Amino acid sequence: MTTLTIGVDVGGTFTDLVAIDESGNTIFAKSPSTPADQSIGVMTGLEELARRLESPLADMLGRTGRFVHGTTVATNALLERKGAKVALLTTEGHRDVLEMREGLKGNRYDLRSPPPEPLVPRHRRFGVRERLRPDGSVMTPLDQDSLGEAIEAIRQSGATAVAVCYLHAYRNPQHEIETVERLQRELPDVYVSRSSDVLPQIKEYERVSTTVVNAYVGPAVRRYLNNLERRLADGGFSGNLFIILSHGGMAPVEEAARLASGTVLSGPAGGIAGSRRCADLLGVADLIPFDMGGTSTDISLIAGGQAVLSADGRLADQRIALRSLDIASIGAGGGSIARVDSGGTFNVGPESAGSVPGPACYGNGGKMPAVTDANLILGYLDADNFLGGRRKLDLKAAQNVVDELAASLGVSSSEAAAGIYRLINLKMADGIRIMTLRRGVDPRKFALLSFGGAAGLHAIEVARELDIPRVVVPTVASVLSAWGMLASDLRYEVSHTHIGAEAQADSEHMRAVFASLERQALERLQGWYSGPLRIERSAEMRYGEQIFEIDVPLDDVEWTRSDLIEQIQERFHQRHEELYTYASRGQEVVFVNARVAAIGVVPSATQLHPSSSRTGGTPEPHRKRRAFFGSWREVPVYQLEALVPGDSIAGPAILEAETTTVIINEGDRAIVNDLGWLDIRLRGSGGEHHSEKWALADLETAG
Repeated sequence: MTTLTIGVDVGGTFTDLVAIDESGNTIFAKSPSTPADQSIGVMTGLEELARRLESPLADMLGRTGRFVHGTTVATNALLERKGAKVALLTTEGHRDVLEMREGLKGNRYDLRSPPPEPLVPRHRRFGVRERLRPDGSVMTPLDQDSLGEAIEAIRQSGATAVAVCYLHAYRNPQHEIETVERLQRELPDVYVSRSSDVLPQIKEYERVSTTVVNAYVGPAVRRYLNNLERRLADGGFSGNLFIILSHGGMAPVEEAARLASGTVLSGPAGGIAGSRRCADLLGVADLIPFDMGGTSTDISLIAGGQAVLSADGRLADQRIALRSLDIASIGAGGGSIARVDSGGTFNVGPESAGSVPGPACYGNGGKMPAVTDANLILGYLDADNFLGGRRKLDLKAAQNVVDELAASLGVSSSEAAAGIYRLINLKMADGIRIMTLRRGVDPRKFALLSFGGAAGLHAIEVARELDIPRVVVPTVASVLSAWGMLASDLRYEVSHTHIGAEAQADSEHMRAVFASLERQALERLQGWYSGPLRIERSAEMRYGEQIFEIDVPLDDVEWTRSDLIEQIQERFHQRHEELYTYASRGQEVVFVNARVAAIGVVPSATQLHPSSSRTGGTPEPHRKRRAFFGSWREVPVYQLEALVPGDSIAGPAILEAETTTVIINEGDRAIVNDLGWLDIRLRGSGGEHHSEKWALADLETAG
């Protein structure tokens, strides 16, 4: 019996599913997401996947050895402020850390902007008499009477989750451990999160905030994962269920439920894993992953074949200091709503129609024009062939809502649709600028990797805006996040704060610190996985007068040499120069946090080489369709599944698959590479082509 691995990514609009067998054969499917209970959409998608495999659901799940899942439960709970009712236990006198933050505002020049609302209001933040010194020694023992009063106050408050974060607990967790044990005895139904377990490292605000976020989203994540496990078991699944975490690795359900704040970028992290795999298959080290779905667009960077990990994560104004992939998420997707605000300004997003009701053309009662409605009106989408014909789009409904927008703008319907298309492209190009130009990276030296169900409609124009000369569209573009999850490894990270002159001067001591972390990480990972393992080492370091650290990879350090400390310091100088263009080798270097990741290397069976009896050339179009490419014209429409390596298509053209559509503009050329993927080369630079394409005279003629 052939063993399967299945990857599932739940997005805001669609749930993507991929199944790969031992030979690398890949089958994928989509189903509408069900925000109220994501597991319903997952099971519906699995039924569709089973249908495509011509297998009963129970048989398909019964031969699935590994099920990898990316979820937005934690993300949605934070963004929508629908998490648990959290109480905070902290050292007496320190309950206002959440509001003091780091003493900075998001917009420090706006004197009228209110401070962000903390997830725990002040009346549910309780001080407990206890105190540790910075070295972890006890200054004031844990006062059981004070703790008892705080627990009773928590009971009276109705809190469903508790975050425990005492001063200097990263040095000595004993007081937190005793507190959690008592909480579990006296409030057994309450979800408890302790800082020395979630983030055992220095910096009080980061530790408190991350622990509070963990408590805030933890109950929802645990409830969802338990529900999913039950549904899968009832359906016949008995294999291993893993959850993608924000750092791009995967972990068992119990670990994801414990470290729930580590799942806030669960879905997008799968896309980065898939992008790294694409970089390997393409032999292209520098890619800009561009993931446009129905609700948002996620943008990141693959440089030198590697993704960037950061401990500077923020979501919904909340600091999450766990390591995560560096991803910029913007409110731009197929469901992004276009409107004219009270000041008369035309805007698109960040509000989204989501999957319910969705864009007006979905026929579910949507009353606001969305990006998908504009793409349908411009002829880029086929109303009768959406999702392979399984769903019909309502062109009249789309026309009605865009007509209303056009009337409020005083333009034609074609102009309004083109304006929506143009503005959403500009917003996504700005998102790429944030990830590249603002960090000193030239996007023209990268290729744009287009994936997500909606990306193919916009990727070329976004690339042209930035003078990116090349766009790659994989055959699995519409489900690449789910596909990438199957290329993810297991990962478990441990860290240790170690500040002091002795850490910089004693190589033996440094080796001992990392060896201890390595033992901890391997011991935990070997409880999950029996396959091949590898270790990644890194450190967070800064110059003496700085207040923020940078992450420094240490994998190429020779650990047995006597000049270990000098090697580490030089890696820091080099990394600082890469990030900020300078290094101050005469300044003191401070070693702050040591970090070790144990990685369980999971073999990938993804083979995407198509087989065909036809040799490549200039294929015949499937049909023609009237669409707007500078003016209204009849353009050829090709079926992506029918293309073979060596095929070459010149724009303007539309390429359709069941789950995505790609448009090729005039002067651009798409070549099908050996993988069966589209490799698109763009004509000229961005500005001239845009001014031609969106000239008002052309739009007026089109209207």
